[in-house]
Amino acid sequence: MRSPAQCFGSFSIRKAKAAANAAMTWTAMACLMMLIAHPMPAQTYRVLHNFTGGHDGGDPYAGLTMDRAGNLYGTASYGGSGFGVVYELVHRGSGWVFNTLYNFAGGTDGEGPVARVIVGPNGSLYGTTYGGGDRNCNGGYGCGTVFNLRPPATVCRSVSCYWGETVLYRFASGSDGANPLLGDILFDQSGNIYGTTENGGGVGCGSIGCGTVFELSPSGGGWTEKVLYSFTGQSGDGANPFSGVILDSSGNLYGTTKFGGPGSNGTVFRLTPAGASWTESVIYGFQSMNDGYWPVGGLIVDQSGNLVGTTGSGGVNAGGIAFNLTPLGAETVVYSFAGQQDGGAYGTLTADGAGNLYGMTYDDGAFGNGAVFKLTPTQGGWIYTDLHDFTGDDGRCPYGNVLIDAQGDLYGTAGGGGMYDEGVVWEITP
Repeated sequence: MRSPAQCFGSFSIRKAKAAANAAMTWTAMACLMMLIAHPMPAQTYRVLHNFTGGHDGGDPYAGLTMDRAGNLYGTASYGGSGFGVVYELVHRGSGWVFNTLYNFAGGTDGEGPVARVIVGPNGSLYGTTYGGGDRNCNGGYGCGTVFNLRPPATVCRSVSCYWGETVLYRFASGSDGANPLLGDILFDQSGNIYGTTENGGGVGCGSIGCGTVFELSPSGGGWTEKVLYSFTGQSGDGANPFSGVILDSSGNLYGTTKFGGPGSNGTVFRLTPAGASWTESVIYGFQSMNDGYWPVGGLIVDQSGNLVGTTGSGGVNAGGIAFNLTPLGAETVVYSFAGQQDGGAYGTLTADGAGNLYGMTYDDGAFGNGAVFKLTPTQGGWIYTDLHDFTGDDGRCPYGNVLIDAQGDLYGTAGGGGMYDEGVVWEITP
C-alpha cells in the first residue's frame, strides 16, 4: 500500500518543494480556472482548480465545505508562504473563481492544515493545523493549533481578500494532545468545540502519546481546553485517532482510532459523559480479517441509528471495507473494495437522503490512482457504482470526503495529480 508520503511527500519535503515553487506565476489562476471535462454515462467530471504549489497552495488532503451561498472552502497542506493555505471557490455563472483566504506563516499561527475547515455557528471558518503554534513543542515544529478565520471588516475589491486569523488554542504536546490530523472539529449547541489529536496525551505509545479527544470551551473572551480522553494503545483501547468525532442526541461522542485494540488494528469507540468526566468504551476492535483494519476515516449515522464507516485495509479483497456497526458492536461488511494495493477509503463517507453512500478510494480504480464511488442499498445488499477513475492528469490519491449539494452535484479534492501534480478540486455533475 502506498503511504501518504509516497503520494504527497512528507511535510519537510513539501516545504523544500514550496521554496522551489515560490516564483511560479499564478496570476492566471486568480481568474476562472481551466476546466478539464471527461464525459461519462449520465454524468460529467471536471476539474475546477489545478493547484500549482505556489500562492494557491498544494496537496489538498482534506475535502470541501460549502456555505449557504454555495461557495466552497478547503485547505491545502503546503504552498502559499510554504506552510499551507485556506482557500475558497466562488461560483460565477458556469465557472468558479479561486481565492486564497489565508496563508499560514509557519509560526504561532500554525502550519500544515490537513483537515478541512467548517462553517461555524457565526458563519466564519474554523479548522486545525497539524504543526506550528507553540514552537517549544515537537523539536521546534510545533504541535498544531485550532484556529478561526473571519472575512475583512470592510468591503474588499481586490482579487485576493485575505481573512483575519485568531488562534483559539496551541497544543503543547503534553497531556493536552498534539497534532490534530484529518478530523473535522465539531460544535455542540452550547458553542463548545470537540476534536481529536493524533498524538499527545502523555499515556502510552512512547514519548509521543497515543492521541486525545479534546474539548474547547469559550471562557472570558478566550478558550479553555479540556482533554476528555487520552488513548493508551492497549489491547482494550484505541490509539491515534486520525479523524474527528460525532455527537449523538444523548451527548455521547463516537469516533475511530487507526491503531489500538486487538492486534493494534484499530477501533470504533464511544465517549459517554459522566458528570465532569467521560467514560470511554470500545464498541468494536478490528480483527485484521474480513472485517477490515486501520479505520482512518470517521463515522456517520445511518437512518437506523447505526454507525457507518470505512477501513483503509483488510476485507475479502484486501482493499478495505465499508462497514455498518450497531451501537452494541455488531458489524456488517457493506462492501469490500477491490484495491490494487490495499487502496481503501481513507475519507469519511457521505450519505444522501435516499441512503446512498459516497466516498473515494485512495489508490485503486482503473488507473491505480483512486476512484469516486457510490454504494446503493438494495434488499439483497449493496451495489457499487464507479463514478470516476482518476487518471493522474485529472487528480490522484484522494484522501477527503465527497460533498453533495442540493442539486445532487458532487465535489471533492485529490491530494496529487492534475496539471502541476499538486492536486485538484473536482466536480461530478449528474
